[in-house]
Amino acid sequence: MLRLKNKLSSVMGFALTLFVISQNIYALEQNSKNKIVDSIVKTSRPLFEKELIFSEYGSWAITEEYQVSSIRLREAWEKLGSNTEKTIRKSVLVAVIDTGIDYNHSFIKNNIEIPRGLASSGNYGMDFSKGTKDKNKPEDMHGHGTHIAGVIKSVIPDVKILPLKYYNPTASDSDNLKSTVLAIEFAIEQNVDIINYSSGGPGASLEELRALKKAEEKGILIVAAAGNRSSNIDDIKNAYYPASYGLSNIITVINHDSDGRLGPSSNFGKTKADISAPGTRIRSTLPGGRAGYLTGTSQATAFVTGVAALLKSQYSTLDYKQLKKLIIDSARSSGELKEKCVAGGMLDASRAVDEAQRLLEMKKLERQIAQSF
Repeated sequence: MLRLKNKLSSVMGFALTLFVISQNIYALEQNSKNKIVDSIVKTSRPLFEKELIFSEYGSWAITEEYQVSSIRLREAWEKLGSNTEKTIRKSVLVAVIDTGIDYNHSFIKNNIEIPRGLASSGNYGMDFSKGTKDKNKPEDMHGHGTHIAGVIKSVIPDVKILPLKYYNPTASDSDNLKSTVLAIEFAIEQNVDIINYSSGGPGASLEELRALKKAEEKGILIVAAAGNRSSNIDDIKNAYYPASYGLSNIITVINHDSDGRLGPSSNFGKTKADISAPGTRIRSTLPGGRAGYLTGTSQATAFVTGVAALLKSQYSTLDYKQLKKLIIDSARSSGELKEKCVAGGMLDASRAVDEAQRLLEMKKLERQIAQSF
C-alpha cells in the first residue's frame, strides 16, 4: 500500500486489477492516487487444525511445498502443540487498521473482537473514516482490509481481530490521515497486543508519530509495511513512514516471492527494513465470501503480525522488544535478501518458536540461579 504524505497530509493508495476465475476474485496490487493501504485472559482451546493450511483461503506462504520461501508454519504449530490435545494460551488481540472488513465472511467472522464497552449484535469494530454512517460497522468496500485479516487468521486461527477502518476514497488526504491517527489511538485505548499497520508513505506526520510513540510507551508492537516503490529506504531521499520513524516498537517488513526473491515492487533497506515475508501473489479472503490474490508489502506485514501473535499467544510474558528481536534473529538467511533488510533473510515461524523457547528457558534458569543465593 502506498500513502503519500506531505507534512501533515497524506495520500495512501493502490488500485486493484481484478479478474474473475470461476466464482473467486483474483487481484494484484498496483498503484493509484487515493489513501489506503499500501490482563492476560487464558483459555483452553483445541490445537491448530492442520487442514487450514490447505484451505481455499490459504496461500503458498504457509504450505510445505515451498520450503525455500514459506514461513514453515506447520512445523511451528507442531512444536507449540506438543503431544497434547489441548494447550493453554493467551488470547491475542490484533488491531487491523485498514479499509474495513467483510464481517460476514465465513473464514474470519468468528475472529472479530467487539470493542470493549460497545457490545451489541450489530457491532463489528470501528469505522473512523470521514462521513461514515455507522461507526460500529467498518464495512470493507475495497477488499484490502479483508485480505489482510484473512492472512493473519491463516497463521493463528483463533486470533482476535479488532477491525479499525480509516479509509474513505472520497475524503481528503488530511481527513484520511486524521482517521488513521484516531484508529491508532483507539487501538491503544483498547489495550491491543499488536497493531497491523499496512500503510505508509514518503512524508512524516507529527500527529502520526505522536500516536505511534504512545503505542511504544504502552508496549504495543507495530508491524508496518516497507512500501511498494522499489526503493532503498536507507536513503533519506526514499524515506518511508512509519518505517523511517525509527521507533523501537515498529518492525518493518519487505516482500519476497515463492522463489525467495525480493518482490519487484518491494522497498528494501539493510538498516531501515527489518525482515522479509511472503508478499507476492498471496491468496486470502475478499469481500463477498470470496478468495483472491493480492501482492505487496502489506501482505508480507500480515504474515509477520500473525507470527508475532502466535508467539505472544504461547509465551505471554514476551514484551514487544523481545518479540521483535526474536522474529528478526530467527529469520532464515538468504543470499537474495542478505543486503535487503536487517535480518538478511525471511520470516521463519518454526525457528521463531525455537528462539522463544530458548529465551524463556534461559530466563527460567537465571531465576533459579538467583534464588539459590
